[in-house]
Amino acid sequence: MEALKVANANLVVRVHPSKSRKVTEAVLAELSSLLFKFNETFDGVVLAYDPNNWSSAARILPGVHPYLNVGLSAKLLLFSPKPNMLIEGEVIKVCQQSIHLIVLGFSSAVIMEEDLRDEFKYKFKDGKEVFISQQQKKHRIENGAVLRFAVKSFDEEILHISGSLEPAHTGNVQWLEKNLEKWSQVESSKGRRSD
Repeated sequence: MEALKVANANLVVRVHPSKSRKVTEAVLAELSSLLFKFNETFDGVVLAYDPNNWSSAARILPGVHPYLNVGLSAKLLLFSPKPNMLIEGEVIKVCQQSIHLIVLGFSSAVIMEEDLRDEFKYKFKDGKEVFISQQQKKHRIENGAVLRFAVKSFDEEILHISGSLEPAHTGNVQWLEKNLEKWSQVESSKGRRSD
């Protein structure tokens, strides 16, 4: 997934004096407080961390409560979706006007009807709401399917993604992987025609 990246970070964690006997716990608690929130410094949502190097010397900051400054370096796994990136999510609800997804188990996404390729038509079939491709009848978008879609925008406050299925290489991942050869032939023939 294009929106996932690993970053090396040099951090300084302020530890309260009451935690001076349990510095490791305090540092890990501070790192945990970064999880699943958008962080402007790292330009992404922190999903995981791996602290590698701890500074053996902590500096004491003067003040009413003399905090300890502990330096460390860590690897961070970041989720940073940008416009036109391809990401995947599981469909949790299909409606006539939209498709609702969950991405990586924590971020919600929506694809509105106007952001679907014209080939997808809404149907109510066998008691289920689905979008079915008019060109490839087995290419279906229904609850539980994993979709690959393009990012239109990302709301950092509520971690909400607005997506699009307009690019040709987007849709039901299972169908796309089974028909990869067919898609690459279609794309190459389009390229030859434009030449």
